[in-house]
Amino acid sequence: MMLLLVAFGALILLTAWLPVVLKEAPLSLPIVCIAIGAAAFWSFPEIPVPHLPAELPLVEKMTEFVVIISLMGAALKIDRKLGWRRWITTWRLLAIAMPLTIAALWASGYALLGLSGASALLLAAALAPTDPVLASDVQVGPPKSGEEDDTRFALTSEAGLNDGLAFPFVMAAIAMSQSSGSLGSWVAHWFAVDIVWRLAAGIAIGAALGYGLGWLVFRIPNRAKLSRTGDGFVALGITVVVFGVSEAAQGYGFVSVFVAGLALRAAERDHEYHQTLHDFAEQLERLLMMTLLVLFGGAISAGGLLNSLSVSGAVYAGLAIFAIRPLLAWISLSGTTCPPTERAAISFFGIRGIGTIYYLAFAFQKASFDGAETMWSISAAIVLTSIVLHGVTVTPVMMLIDRRRRRGQTAREEKALASESN
Repeated sequence: MMLLLVAFGALILLTAWLPVVLKEAPLSLPIVCIAIGAAAFWSFPEIPVPHLPAELPLVEKMTEFVVIISLMGAALKIDRKLGWRRWITTWRLLAIAMPLTIAALWASGYALLGLSGASALLLAAALAPTDPVLASDVQVGPPKSGEEDDTRFALTSEAGLNDGLAFPFVMAAIAMSQSSGSLGSWVAHWFAVDIVWRLAAGIAIGAALGYGLGWLVFRIPNRAKLSRTGDGFVALGITVVVFGVSEAAQGYGFVSVFVAGLALRAAERDHEYHQTLHDFAEQLERLLMMTLLVLFGGAISAGGLLNSLSVSGAVYAGLAIFAIRPLLAWISLSGTTCPPTERAAISFFGIRGIGTIYYLAFAFQKASFDGAETMWSISAAIVLTSIVLHGVTVTPVMMLIDRRRRRGQTAREEKALASESN
C-alpha cells in the first residue's frame, strides 16, 4: 500500500512537471505515461496487474469520467462562435468523414477479421471518433489566448462532438447483437430512440443547462454570481450536473457536456473566469489521463492486452491509422478553403484513445459479442500506435504549419503595404 501511495504522489508531481519538460520535445506526455506504466508493472510483479476485460464496470466509469472532463475543457477554450460557415470543417468531418470511416472499418472488420456484423460494427464505432483526452497537443490554446488557427480548431471541435456522435452506432451494434437477425425488429426503435431522441435530448439539455448555469455564473445579481468565487472546481460541478441530467433523461451525456461548455462560454464570452474554469478542468483531466495511461501501459506489458493480436488484426490496425481515417477525412474537406498542408494535418491527426476503451467497456456489459478478446487487442494496438505516432510527429508538424502560416501572413501584409504606397 505504501508503494502505491508513493507512486501516486510521484504521478501527481509528474503531472505538473512533465508538460514543461516535454513542451518543445518531439515526445508527448501520454507516451511517457505508458512507458512508466509498462516499466512499473513489469518490474514489480507484486503490484496487481490491470486486466481491462475483467474489470468492465470500473474501466467504463473511469474512462467515462475523464472523457467528460476533457469535453468540458475543450468546449471552454473554443473562442470561435458557433455557425455554419465558421464551423464548416467540423461539420464536414462529422457528417462525411465519420460515417464513412465507420462504414470502411465495419467492412474491414467483417472481411479481414471474420467478426460478425455486430462485432465489426462495434469495433468500427469505437475506433471512429477522435479522442478529446489525448489530443491536447493539437487543440486550440486556453480561452482568449489567440491560439485558434483552423487546424487546431477543426481537431478540437471534431473531438468534442464525435465522441458523442459515435454513440448511435455503438447502440446499433448492441441492438444488432441482441436481435434475432431481423432488421425490422430493432431498426425503427434504434432510429427513434438512439438517434432522434437521445441526440435531440443531449443537445437541448446541454444548451439549456449551459445557458442557465451561465446566468448563475456570470449574470445573477453581483453578490451571488458564481464567478465571484474564483473557484475552478465549479467546472467539475457543471460537468457532472449536465452529464447526470442528460443521462437521466436518456440523452447522450457526452454531447450535452460539450454543448453546455459552448453555451457557458457564449453566456459571457470574454470573461476572465473562463480561464479559471478551463485551467482546473485541464489539470484534473491531465491527472486522470496520466493515471489511466499508466494502467494502460501495465495492461499491455503485464496484463496480456495485446495477446490476441493476429496478423490480420495488425493489418486492420494499419488500415485504420494510415489509410481509412486520413483518406476519408481528406475527401471530406475537399472544396473548402483549407490549405493542403493543414488539410493533411487534420486528416492525419485522427488520434484514438480513452474514448475507444470506454465504448468497448460500455458495450461488452450490454450484450454478448464474438471476438471480444480480439477487439480488445486490436483497439489497444491502435491506441498505442496512435499515441506514439501522433505524439512523436505532432510538435514538428504543428511548428511547420505555424511557420507557413506566419510567412503567409507576412507576405499578405507586405502586399497590402505595397498596394497602399502605390
